[in-house]
Amino acid sequence: MSAPLYNADILRLAASIPYHEQLAAPMATAERRSPICGSRVTVDVDVDDDGRVSAVGLLVRACALGQASSSLLAANVLGRTPEELAAARDALTGWLAGGGDPPDWPGLDIFTPALAHSARHPSIRLAFEAAAEAAETATRARTDG
Repeated sequence: MSAPLYNADILRLAASIPYHEQLAAPMATAERRSPICGSRVTVDVDVDDDGRVSAVGLLVRACALGQASSSLLAANVLGRTPEELAAARDALTGWLAGGGDPPDWPGLDIFTPALAHSARHPSIRLAFEAAAEAAETATRARTDG
């Protein structure tokens, strides 16, 4: 028997997104939208001198899966490099497409019931895609500027 797509753990995460307000003056911002359901996640970041995320803010207008994924991203993003975020994004994308084990990011295995629902995958990826882009942009601006 398969696990329900929307369960208490998903709903709990969706209702408790850390850093759920945008930053006042972020170093970089990236937004991602799901064309399938209209979910949207905007991620603001600041990075320190080492290129690690030092502050994050999110604006999440997404389904419960997108909200839960945003919650997991936000809870574990501080201190991460753009390379780490790109690796997490790519691993999540691969896993959702049927590529092996869950990514090495705390809690993402909660989306195992969604593996069979490819229409839900874009919402789950939104926060990771936006965070990876924002961190890369912020780091590039810091080194170029």
